[in-house]
Amino acid sequence: MADDTSADEWRGWRAAAQDALYGPGGFYRRPEGPAGHFRTSVHASPLFATAVARLLCRVDAALGHPAVLDFVDLAAGHGELAAGVLSALPARVASRARVYAVEVAGRPAGLDHRIEWRSEPPRRVSGLLFANEWLDNVPVEVVEVDSAGVRRRVLVRRDGTQRLGEPVAGAEAEWLDRWWPLPAEEGLRAEIGLPRDSAWAAAVSCLDRGLAVAVDYAHTADARPLFGTLTGFRDGRETRPVPDGACDLTAHVALDACAAHASPETGAGARAGAGAEMEAGAETGACTPGGHTRARVYPPARLVSQRDALRALGVTGARPPLSLASTHPAEYVRALASAGEAAELTAAGGLGDFGWLLQPVGVQDGDAADLLVDVPDHEEH
Repeated sequence: MADDTSADEWRGWRAAAQDALYGPGGFYRRPEGPAGHFRTSVHASPLFATAVARLLCRVDAALGHPAVLDFVDLAAGHGELAAGVLSALPARVASRARVYAVEVAGRPAGLDHRIEWRSEPPRRVSGLLFANEWLDNVPVEVVEVDSAGVRRRVLVRRDGTQRLGEPVAGAEAEWLDRWWPLPAEEGLRAEIGLPRDSAWAAAVSCLDRGLAVAVDYAHTADARPLFGTLTGFRDGRETRPVPDGACDLTAHVALDACAAHASPETGAGARAGAGAEMEAGAETGACTPGGHTRARVYPPARLVSQRDALRALGVTGARPPLSLASTHPAEYVRALASAGEAAELTAAGGLGDFGWLLQPVGVQDGDAADLLVDVPDHEEH
């Protein structure tokens, strides 16, 4: 760690990343968008949007086919997922669909006119709220254990130079004790996920009825990384995290901690991480006009791998029969390409290892269980 403080301001990683990602000229306001720097499941294959459209249809059935069915693409990038889902929906569902893309950047040119572009999530959602690789970009504090075994906040300058700051205390220390306890060994690191818990709770509170899904690289309490996961992406390559606004700043998500929270807040400020922490399944508040809350009971959340979620939604990666190559060669080539894309989306050690956090709201337990009918409750090893 460097000790020189004269060249630039020292700040915690949360404040530094907030400015670098979302401030004026920040990474997520750049014209090339996230796709210019890294590849997500949305960009890997249209099969991903097709699977999400299939999930939206299941939510539609669970809700009894309402007159208006909402789809909210949270952290929408250039709206690729929203557009893909809309085009993949059956006509009988698309005619009732109201599609929102939520992003801090401006609306991209040429986006389907049926997609409403917003800087904040809508209220009173009835349908599916889908947040693909959003929570990993909600800024968090980084802590490191010092030589005396004390957990201290990591401070950073704009050039990426880091040093240790004050000891962690209060709610942040309590979160670490519960969700990411660190041995008293010098150099060990963690990311404090409180802002993500609150951001997720705020997003879920926008739902009146339906399903909220967060998809991200994740870890759980039984396998937290010892040195944290904060990293950067610049021009398609992983790089040292530097809060200069020119690279993405991301850290894997403690989705089990997010799953254990629900929010009585209005949902505004979900991008910034507003909201309160409460146990999943407890009475909470939900979005209402004017910011008032009313008591709600959420069904239990589920956490599964992308591999299992997509397989339950029909993305299997099965290769076409070789006999098709001689009888219908063009169809065989298309099917083979589709199988390759499905394999990438579900690959172990890659996109298939993403976690899917599913939070039903306002639906019966039986209906919620049917949304991913083929997904086991625990990973198979």
